[in-house]
Amino acid sequence: MLAIISAILFFVAFLINAAEISTNDAFSSTNVMLLGLTALALHLAGIGTGWPARGGRRR
Repeated sequence: MLAIISAILFFVAFLINAAEISTNDAFSSTNVMLLGLTALALHLAGIGTGWPARGGRRR
């Protein structure tokens, strides 16, 4: 889920940069890209990848 969010944020950052849209400092393409990198790092760390396995087999 976080990987999809990061891909969307990267695409938005690309559009802001490619179209040269003037935004305020809080919503610049660099900040959106950094949010995407944060979401990607959380995904690679295993956060947001799904539910942990319940119980398991007991012998």
